[in-house]
Amino acid sequence: MSMRVATAYRLIFASASTVPIALIFNRNTRPKITRRVLFLAFICGMLGGSLFLNLYLEALALTSATFMLAMVNLIPAITFIMAVSFGIEKLNLRALGGRAKVIGTIVGLGGAMLMIFFKGVEIHIWSSKINLMSPHHNQNGHVASHHTDFRSKLFGVPCAIASSCCFSLWFIVQAKMNAEYPNPHSSAALMNTMGAIQATVFALCVDRDWNQWKLGYDIRLLTVAYAGIVASGIAVVMIAWCIKKRGPIFASVFNPLQLLLVAVAAYLMLNEKLYLGSVLGAVMIVCGLYMVLWGQAKEMKKKSPLVPLQNIREFENVEVVTSTTVDHNKCVQSHQIQTDTTKNVANDH
Repeated sequence: MSMRVATAYRLIFASASTVPIALIFNRNTRPKITRRVLFLAFICGMLGGSLFLNLYLEALALTSATFMLAMVNLIPAITFIMAVSFGIEKLNLRALGGRAKVIGTIVGLGGAMLMIFFKGVEIHIWSSKINLMSPHHNQNGHVASHHTDFRSKLFGVPCAIASSCCFSLWFIVQAKMNAEYPNPHSSAALMNTMGAIQATVFALCVDRDWNQWKLGYDIRLLTVAYAGIVASGIAVVMIAWCIKKRGPIFASVFNPLQLLLVAVAAYLMLNEKLYLGSVLGAVMIVCGLYMVLWGQAKEMKKKSPLVPLQNIREFENVEVVTSTTVDHNKCVQSHQIQTDTTKNVANDH
């Protein structure tokens, strides 16, 4: 199946699944949709939807599943570099957290370069018993050994880097989108709808073979439905909810776990070979990612408790002063009443 058509169908299924969720959960709290919100949704749909997925799936066809997920794990480091470049994040090398973020970014980029340029010896864990694809051909009709060919790397690696940069830039634009339209369910629905329109128009212009657009009860329908409803639909809403409840650090910590799961699944079911360079590069990427996340958590921990503690102390001081003043006034008034009563009794006597 054409990857461009698969992207269009995926975003169509994602839009069809997120729009009802937004209508159900945000029917009374949905903000007004302005032209600026529509423009930001269009940019988010392109960076996090149509453009990102087209580049990602093209790179996936030219490289491998393990390599692409390793590149996806670089997204936090690339986002950090872009945030510093745009002035959104400050680079504080004097603090321990700032140094950890810089070192982690360098380690993660070094791991990606190691996976790209260093192959090493092949690692045999156990023989592959399950195979979901032909050992001689992949989904594009090329020989499976074409994954390791120089030509595939020449075109696949730039597509992989560009897709990661698009997704990192989407995080930055999404932050502005949340400021303009603070509603994760509706913003996800708008983004998927805009991305579906863009991907469909692009696929119709490029792929005019209608056989590519036919969906039957086969692996095509299962793939685009699962990727659209689960990966681009329900998962996006759940991640937004998780970030709202526990913060972005907690949600992104589980990303490196995918690298291990995909490496094992690709080795078992796709006949992908496992090399020493891939393993070492993956370990460096995961270590670098956790260093960045640890540094960010360290900086957030220093910033967040200052304001609440100060407000609590001021509130306690106000309570103490107010109660003392009231009690003092009551005592003074009571003393004056007693004095006046004594004088009146003495005069009467």
